Amino acid sequence: MDFNTEKMIKTALCEDMPYGDITSEICVAEKKHADGCFIANESGILCGTEILCRTFNIIDSSVTVSLNVKDGEKIRKGEAIAEISGSARAVLAGERTALNFLQHLSGIATKTFKAVESVKGFGVSIADTRKTVPGMRMLEKYAVTTGGGINHRFGLSDGILIKDNHIAAAGGIIPAVKAAKRRAPHTLKIEVETSCIKEVEEALEAGADIIMLDNMTATRMYEAVKIIGRRAVTEASGCIDEKSLLAAAKTGVDIISIGALTHSAPALDISLKFKVDSNK
Repeated sequence: MDFNTEKMIKTALCEDMPYGDITSEICVAEKKHADGCFIANESGILCGTEILCRTFNIIDSSVTVSLNVKDGEKIRKGEAIAEISGSARAVLAGERTALNFLQHLSGIATKTFKAVESVKGFGVSIADTRKTVPGMRMLEKYAVTTGGGINHRFGLSDGILIKDNHIAAAGGIIPAVKAAKRRAPHTLKIEVETSCIKEVEEALEAGADIIMLDNMTATRMYEAVKIIGRRAVTEASGCIDEKSLLAAAKTGVDIISIGALTHSAPALDISLKFKVDSNK
């Protein structure tokens, strides 16, 4: 686990209990021991187990979490994902934070897995976007790969993607790409966002490495893919949902990027249940 993730967990814990866990400190004896299970209340793809373990370790290093399932594995409704044992106060203090991470990341992994499975056999990759919760991008993109997807650029600093407003500010696709080629290192690919066939042709003429087909109909995407041939990587993007995903895959594009993988994935329902017969 890297430094940023550790910091993220500590920030979340501080947000949830800036002055401690009042309820547990009042109602639960200091030396009370607890054993419990993390239970999947619905089926999906698990993601975030390292954060689950680390959250409790930060609160109390004597708390033990034993995993029954690894990240990327399928979980079934009713399945025990992990066992936890330790100070009842410590477990209660970390419960919500740990579950928030685990449910959110598992939800993204599950949504990604479903998208990948739905286009299996078409030779297309499912990618994420920068539409992530601020501060959560590294984890959310990890969840996408856990679900079988691929990552688009991580931020503005590591990829050239010339979008509509860049094109408007630069005076057109060709001037924008020329400027990028003139100043960018040869190791950096150039992607151009297009919304019509005319722009696709301009991007090709300019020598773009990747051409994004943004908010196009399946018919228009198919036409664009034929025009591009294999002269550039093709990416479908914009308003891609469960209904339009298969149609986009059938056009022959190389990549389909979906913002909803991260910004609209429902949390996977997972809960922690204490074992009532624990008398330690």
